[in-house]
Amino acid sequence: MRPDFFQRGCAIIGGIAAILSADPGHSESPHGIAMYGAPALPPDFVSLPYANPDAPKGGRIVFGNTGGFDSLNPFVQKGTAPWQLRFWGYESLLARSWDEPFTLYGLLAESVRTAPDRSWVEFDLDPRAEFSDGTPVTVGDVIWSYETLGREGHLRYRGLASQVEEIAQTGPRTIRLSFNTSDRELALIAGLRPILKEAQWEGKSFADSGLDEIPIGTGAYVVSDFEAGRHVTLRRNPDYWGRDLPIRRGTQNLDELRVEFYGDETVLFEAFKAGELTAIREFNAEKWETQYGFPAVLRGDIVKSEIPHKRPSGMTGFVMNTRRAPFDDWRVREAMLLAFNFEYINDTMTGGAQPRITSYFSNSELAMQPGPAEGAVRELLSRFRTALLPGALEGYTLPTSDGTARNRTNLRRALTLLNEAGWQVQDGRLTHPEQGRFTFEVLLRQGDTGNQTAIELYSRALERLGIDARVTKVDDAQYAARLVDYDFDMTTFRRDLSLSPGNEQRLYWGGHGVDTPGTRNLMGVSSPAVDGLIDAMLAAQTHEDFTTAVRALDRVLTTGRYVIPIWQYDVGRIAHARQLHYPGRLPIYGDGVGFLPDVWWYQGD
Repeated sequence: MRPDFFQRGCAIIGGIAAILSADPGHSESPHGIAMYGAPALPPDFVSLPYANPDAPKGGRIVFGNTGGFDSLNPFVQKGTAPWQLRFWGYESLLARSWDEPFTLYGLLAESVRTAPDRSWVEFDLDPRAEFSDGTPVTVGDVIWSYETLGREGHLRYRGLASQVEEIAQTGPRTIRLSFNTSDRELALIAGLRPILKEAQWEGKSFADSGLDEIPIGTGAYVVSDFEAGRHVTLRRNPDYWGRDLPIRRGTQNLDELRVEFYGDETVLFEAFKAGELTAIREFNAEKWETQYGFPAVLRGDIVKSEIPHKRPSGMTGFVMNTRRAPFDDWRVREAMLLAFNFEYINDTMTGGAQPRITSYFSNSELAMQPGPAEGAVRELLSRFRTALLPGALEGYTLPTSDGTARNRTNLRRALTLLNEAGWQVQDGRLTHPEQGRFTFEVLLRQGDTGNQTAIELYSRALERLGIDARVTKVDDAQYAARLVDYDFDMTTFRRDLSLSPGNEQRLYWGGHGVDTPGTRNLMGVSSPAVDGLIDAMLAAQTHEDFTTAVRALDRVLTTGRYVIPIWQYDVGRIAHARQLHYPGRLPIYGDGVGFLPDVWWYQGD
């Protein structure tokens, strides 16, 4: 691929006045698409603004994961694959810029068109696109990938399939998807589906593949070595087809990416200190300050980098399964929030250095605003008034304690709510006339020492209320299986959220996830308000309407009291070998998966 690819394309598309074309036969094809407005980068951009186009190639990076893996197919529901695989070895028709809320630029597709109402989207496949084995990417591969992922792939891919009316070849290298719902985001989601090689799977089961068959992709990296459950290595393909594309220039600089697997976080950290790993992401601010003074850091062989970002906090904490009593009662869930002494636990575990998550979209303009709902947000919420819980309209903040270990005031408030819900203390145990004793299980992964410590501190407060919380630790395979079946009372929870929430919100907390196994609606949200607000968000025609809908959704989710939030990761803390470098210009999504290792490079001895 010659570096003047987009410059030459500029002669064709440079005169476009708008990013979208309503005429499917129009000769001018835009280079990208944004959720709202136009892409920030011009058709003739040289590289992504946060990439170093002159970054040297070479070197390696070694990461650590806890647990293990029994599959190398990250696109199916069966098995557990290293989560990094789908980001490192595979590509889609379009690719994200991590410096914009939601904008995509051409990758396997050299151009994209869509109707003004986005009822369809059309992609022109780049004639130079190749799989890692050197065979060309065809329209047939693209159509097969969409249909197979929608039918047999992981649940994250199936939602789009139900909203596609038709997928068809409309030209020698052109594919069109027509949609059966009014959803502006679908045109962008369609551009992000991984493209796989159809011929590889003739006579083979895609859904049941594990370690015996590694999907062939078009990405810069291919699996070169692995030992089941122990390690996996990917090497940069020297013949990678897209190495000179502007969107790839200055990225994918490392020759080798390796992931080592460890039994728990403590062993992983010791491996990093011993030099077995070259980079680690630290989530505990106190540990960052107190335990990173080992010899390699003092010598300067390990560098501690703090990388800011501008994305929402997302939600991290402990989720309650509302499919089961007693967590099907919001008063019980509020009592559980009151009993969680965040100020004391945060001070004990992080030195109080990390602020608490206050809502799902906190730390961004999409967050619910303090106080009662007002203006357009209140008007939108009022449509679902009968489905709202207390606080959605009136205003709601998470309980705060006085910071002492006893937390007496909040425990008294918690007991009052539990009494209202029918729970009474008998012989020192909280008891319900129909449900019996208040006892529940907290499901944790083996090696999850940090969350176990938090739960141990929490359990002491619950004991004072007469509640028995039992911790069960299982391996990765058992943990994943139990989550698929929603077989838990309480467990850990993490949802990363972006500045452009969209269809994934249905998977996270849409009503269909209450009974459908394997969705990410772990808490079992079943709310007409949530479903309606997701619809409103997806139908928004302006950024203002979109922001209104997300702020309203944030209120409903937060006042649902589904998760006990803990601290947010307000800055990325990455410790790494001194030979690893990253650009000085940071994207708005800072330390995310599109940043490390994508735009890092290796330089030095």
